[in-house]
Amino acid sequence: MRLLLVEDDDHVAAALSAVLSRHGLTVVHARSGGEALQALLPDDAEPFAVVLLDLGLPDQDGFEVCGRIRKVSATPVIMVTARSDVRSRIHGLNLGADDYVVKPYDTGELLARIHAVSRRTGAAGTGGDQPVEESIPREPLRLGSLAVELPTRQVSVDGTVVPLTRKEFDLLALLAQRPGVVFRREQIISEVWRTSWEGTGRTLEVHIASLRAKLRMPALIETIRGVGYRLVAPAAGPAPDGRPSAP
Repeated sequence: MRLLLVEDDDHVAAALSAVLSRHGLTVVHARSGGEALQALLPDDAEPFAVVLLDLGLPDQDGFEVCGRIRKVSATPVIMVTARSDVRSRIHGLNLGADDYVVKPYDTGELLARIHAVSRRTGAAGTGGDQPVEESIPREPLRLGSLAVELPTRQVSVDGTVVPLTRKEFDLLALLAQRPGVVFRREQIISEVWRTSWEGTGRTLEVHIASLRAKLRMPALIETIRGVGYRLVAPAAGPAPDGRPSAP
């Protein structure tokens, strides 16, 4: 499996490349955002399965690089950075990163994440993840002002389209197809991330937070402490006479 490592520190890159190579990965090292984008241009070489992207690059911010990668390639991107705040995590995932790893990290954990994203996307660069459900309803799922169109992978609130990342859509689609049903965290991770690895739990929390913020419906996804999450169908609007509609 071929991997693009975007890291400006040669010592860090050399050490990580040695570890990854021992586990059967072919590592190509880019020292800047410009080198990374150049390396992702189509050529006759084997496509990259994953991009490991540091955020502190000399020529441009890693967030900007991720956004530019997403315009030219569907190759999975794992951000590897010392920025541990939730805002940075959400921003990176919103830009299209598939995962976010905070330094210092365990190399075993990083390897597990690399293999997880490569399994989910199949051949790198040839398209995104498939919808969670194999049988896709033709009609939009409507929950109050929220509409989820599975065939087109489009979400709208009050008729306004809300752009979501691939994983955000897959997560919402899973919950929206069975509103009111509690999905265990392990079940969601298995269905959406196609892995049973426990370390994905933090990524799930970040995606839930991002969905609540983007949809501007914080109460839509309810946290069931110690279990998982469920989608709460919005309450019906008032009846014509001003009284609440019957449940």
